[in-house]
Formats: sequence, structure tokens, C-alpha cells
Amino acid sequence: MDPDVRIFTTTLQTRYDPKANGLGLLRLVLALAVLVAHSWPLGSGAANPGLGLTRGQTDLGALAVDGFFVLSGFLVAASGRRLGPVRFAWHRCLRIFPGLWTCLLVLAFVLAPLVSLATRGRLGDPGASLAYAWGNWFGNPHVWGVGDLFAETPYGRLTHASVFNGSLWSLVYELSCYAGMIALIAAGVLRRHTWLVPLLALAAYAVIVSDFLRTVGTHGLATRPVQRGGIGPIPLIGHLNLQLTIYLGFLFLLGASIQLYRHRVPIHPALALLAGAALVSSMLVGGFFVVGLPAYAYLLVSAAGVLPPAVHGIGRRRDYSYGIYIYAFPVQQLVALAGGAAWGVLPYIALSATGALVLAALSWHLVERPALSLKDWTPRRVATEPAAKTPVGAAP
Repeated sequence: MDPDVRIFTTTLQTRYDPKANGLGLLRLVLALAVLVAHSWPLGSGAANPGLGLTRGQTDLGALAVDGFFVLSGFLVAASGRRLGPVRFAWHRCLRIFPGLWTCLLVLAFVLAPLVSLATRGRLGDPGASLAYAWGNWFGNPHVWGVGDLFAETPYGRLTHASVFNGSLWSLVYELSCYAGMIALIAAGVLRRHTWLVPLLALAAYAVIVSDFLRTVGTHGLATRPVQRGGIGPIPLIGHLNLQLTIYLGFLFLLGASIQLYRHRVPIHPALALLAGAALVSSMLVGGFFVVGLPAYAYLLVSAAGVLPPAVHGIGRRRDYSYGIYIYAFPVQQLVALAGGAAWGVLPYIALSATGALVLAALSWHLVERPALSLKDWTPRRVATEPAAKTPVGAAP
């Protein structure tokens, strides 16, 4: 076989090692990208960077969130093939809720009273703090502020509201994707009918293509998603935006499909250059959702496999990405309230990143890692039940 042909057949399966890869670095970069993107609206009330450059199609913060859903689908599809639906749900709950609950309690009963004391001379309303924590307890945020605290920040004046942690909006869509994955695991799709996962991704992609075709004449190539109302109310979840559900669900399913068929996903520098060119041109010219999103997903997942070994240790023992994601927004609001944004965007980003990283480290070492140590926990009754006897001649 010609050497050029042989190298072109290198697949993600051969380049991606589940125990040594660049996913930790990528998640950390995406979490910090959200912080950087929010520095403009939270620090000065301006739009996220990149919105004008991409002709309104996307911005830095949206790209980071899109990347999280791709990588999330890629990661949980691997665990979904190993685990049953109950154990999978247990693992996902341990990854999301202990950190979230601690964050909500810290914001509601530590940060909010301190901010109220500093700005109003009193500790504030404990009822408003309780309403904030409980209103976001199940990962479906619908109570955004504690009274009118943070209404004096640039973002508060922009929205005319108190917003403690606007980043939490995406959690309900992440949890919804997990719920869908649990259903697929229970139906045996991830083990016996894996082809259904890319088929579902293709169905969501058909909606995205339909949106492009419906709006291409009005907006040129720089189209927008078609708003389709909401879904719900769904128990424990509430209402979902249908357009976001389809688009983020597509990215999640695309990441899962790449995981399930990584032995057929080619990896080559020429393909990476082609995907990069498609991503950049679609952002500048148009067609981002149709062309740019798949190209972006390919670049992210292939990068996880080809990044050098020097970065493979990032996030393996200390994964601060989730902590940064859930604490960055309130830290940025606090820095802005204290006047830190007046020093310029770079000092503002540095101060916010430092504070978010400190809280993320505390969250990981005191909450998230201890919670994840319970992944293999089994209720005592189940653990002590005698195993069913295997009939003679049956497979073990």
C-alpha cells in the first residue's frame, strides 16, 4: 500500500487513548473561554466577543458551550457502553449535583449576605436566599437572583435584574442529554444497535439544515436558528427551549457517535486543516450551523487524540473545569461590583480567573472528588444479596 494512503487511514481509535489524552486540557480551555467571553457583558455591559465578526451566528461563549456538549457526548457514550442505566445515572448525578448544590448554598447563604452587608448595611433576606437555592436545586435554573443584589453591576444595569449565576442555564440541557442517554442504555442501543445514535444525530442535523434553507434567502449565508417555542413542563426539569434542545442535542449525539464509531473516524493533518478552514470560513461568511458545527466537533475530538503527551496529565487527577464553569460568573459579578472592571479587561479577566480557580480547586478537593469516590457504592441490601446461581451448562 502507498504510504500516503496508509497514513490517511489512521483512525481516532489508534490515536485516542482513554487513559492518556487531551480532554482535560480541552475542557479547561473551554471553561476559561466562557469566563473570558463573559468579561465583556459582566464587566462593561457589552456583547460577547465574536458576535460581530461571525455576523451574529455565534460568539466565544457559545462556541465554548457547544464544545462542552460535543466532549460530553463523546465521554459519556464510552461510560454508557460499560454501565447499566442505573449506575450510569448515579455516576452522572455524582458529577453534577454535589458541586452544584454546594455552589448554590455558598452563593445563597454566604455570598448573598456578605454582598448585602457590604452594599446595604444588612445581611439581607434569608427567604430570598432560600428561594434562590431551591429554585435551582435540580439543575433547572429559573430563579436567577437573590432579591436585587448585583443589580448595580454593569450586567445588572444591562438586564435590569439580579443575576447571580447566568452560566447555569446550560445544565438543564446537559441533564436532558443524560436522560436521553439513560433511555438509550436501557434500550440496549449503545451495545447492540449503535447505529441508532448517528441516526438520531442525523435527524437533528436535518432540522439544522432545514433552518438554513428556510432563512438563507433572508439573511444570506449568515443564517439564524428558527425558534420553535418550548417543551414542557417536564417533571424536575421544567420547560426547555426546543431550538436549543435540538442544536445542543445534535452536538451531544455527534460527540457520542464519534465515540461509538471512533474506529472509522479518520485522523490526518489534511482533514484537520480542511475542518479548520470550514469552521473559520463558515463563521466569517455564513453556514456556521450547517458546516461549522460538524467541523468544530471533528477538530475538538481529534485534538483530544493528537495533543502531545505533555498535556495528557491535565485534568486527570484534578479536574477544575466544572468548578470554573459554575463559579466564574458570580466571581465576575463580585469583581465588577467591587470596581475591578474599571482597571481594564485584562486585569478584570485575571482577577476573575484567579478567584474562579481558587473556588474551583476547593470545590474539586472538598466536594467533587469525595463525591466521585462513591461511584462504585452499592446499597447494603443489594451488596449482601446472594448472587443468582448459574444453571449448569449456561454461560457465566
